Amino acid sequence: MLPVILAAVIAFVVAAVVFFILGIQYRRKVAEKEISSAEEEAKRIINESIKSAESKKREALVEAKEEILQARNEYEREVKERRADLQKQERRLQQKEENLDRKTENIEKKEDTLQRKLTELEAAREEVATVKKTQMEVLERISGFTAEEAKDYLINQLAEEVTHESAMKVREIEAQFKEEADQRAKEILSLAIQRCAADHVAEATVSVVPLPNDEMKGRIIGREGRNIRTLETLTGVDLNIDDTPEVITVSCFDPVRREIARLALEKLIQDGRIHPTRIEEMVEKAKREVDATIKAEGERAVFETNVHGLHPELIKLLGRMRYRTSYGQNVLNHSIEVAHLAGLLAAEIGADITEAKRAGLLHDLGKAIDHEVEGSHVQIGVELARKYRESENVIHAIEAHHNDVEPKTVVACLVQAADAISAARPGARRENLENYIKRLEKLEEVTSSFPGVEKSYAIQAGREVRIMVAPDKVSEDQMVLLAREIAKKIEEELEYPGQIKVNMIRETKVVDYAK
Repeated sequence: MLPVILAAVIAFVVAAVVFFILGIQYRRKVAEKEISSAEEEAKRIINESIKSAESKKREALVEAKEEILQARNEYEREVKERRADLQKQERRLQQKEENLDRKTENIEKKEDTLQRKLTELEAAREEVATVKKTQMEVLERISGFTAEEAKDYLINQLAEEVTHESAMKVREIEAQFKEEADQRAKEILSLAIQRCAADHVAEATVSVVPLPNDEMKGRIIGREGRNIRTLETLTGVDLNIDDTPEVITVSCFDPVRREIARLALEKLIQDGRIHPTRIEEMVEKAKREVDATIKAEGERAVFETNVHGLHPELIKLLGRMRYRTSYGQNVLNHSIEVAHLAGLLAAEIGADITEAKRAGLLHDLGKAIDHEVEGSHVQIGVELARKYRESENVIHAIEAHHNDVEPKTVVACLVQAADAISAARPGARRENLENYIKRLEKLEEVTSSFPGVEKSYAIQAGREVRIMVAPDKVSEDQMVLLAREIAKKIEEELEYPGQIKVNMIRETKVVDYAK
């Protein structure tokens, strides 16, 4: 059994070896065939590549030749164009040279002509100078004037003509603008005055205190006059007890003191107990009441004028003006009226109404304490307004309302106008006779100081000055300029309420008799 199996195994091994050898030979033949086929395919691809490369080489050479040919043609075309441009420029330059040559020739000809004309002109000038000299000698001999005298005569004639023309022009312009300005100003002022009607009462420097009976006079005087002396010492007033029954007159230039004395007297009369200690108590009580009244009056002024944001001290100062007068006009009422008028005027011309009212209310602020501090009420008012931080426009209006400085704002001019309107109302102010006469005399003196003025008369309570001029010294044209100069000097040297009309008259009379 074993030998059979062994034989079978050997046979299987032999068969496998034979089969393996045969397989190897077969694969070798197949591989050789594939290698042979690949070599042939490679040869074919190489040959095709060589042919394709040669074809592309030929195409590239053809394209390069075409590009070279195209570039050569483009270059030749550009060369032709540049050559043509150069030829044009050469022809243009040649033309310019020809033109320059012609112009040079023309200039040379003109220079020759000009030189010839200059020579002729110089000769003519010498001839004219000779003729002029001869004529001047003939004219001097005929007229009897030298050249300088004739020149002075012509200058004087020209000055007279210029004076005449300027006077006529000034008169024409003044008439035109005055007519327009007067009409517009009258409309504005009439509207403002109509809308602000104020009462004016001239205050005196005395107050009258009624007494229940004449016996009260003796009690007020006191033993050996001690009561009346105490009252006068404490209040600074003068008590006049005369023969007028049941009346005591309180006299003082300071309205505040007079009011304190009046209130104290009334309280003493009502109380009935009159002695120095009681007088002191009543005077102190009256002072407190007056201080309260001052504050209330200041607040009333602020409320009436609708001016807000004032410093409390300014309000107190406004209240003190309730007891101040100017030519008999109450200063507080005057300030309130000026504030209203300035506001109305500002509304009419489109200015700042609030600022105009504020400046109008404060314009006489310095009068509240002008007897306590040195300086004019304008300077004091400016210092107070600056101290309590008022605006520069308001300060300027205060400073300019009496022309201490030139007004530079519309508000300052409005305050000036409103102040003049308030002061110029009939019955608003009174002036003592002595000051009135001095003002009129000063007005006549100023107007009479001009050359050519024969007489001058202040009329209409000093609101008009009538001037008589010498007709042989002042011509019609010179009257216009002279009137302006007189008005300017009046503005500079005089202080007056409202305005002054300068009325100049030139009159020539000729009288003869037939015999």
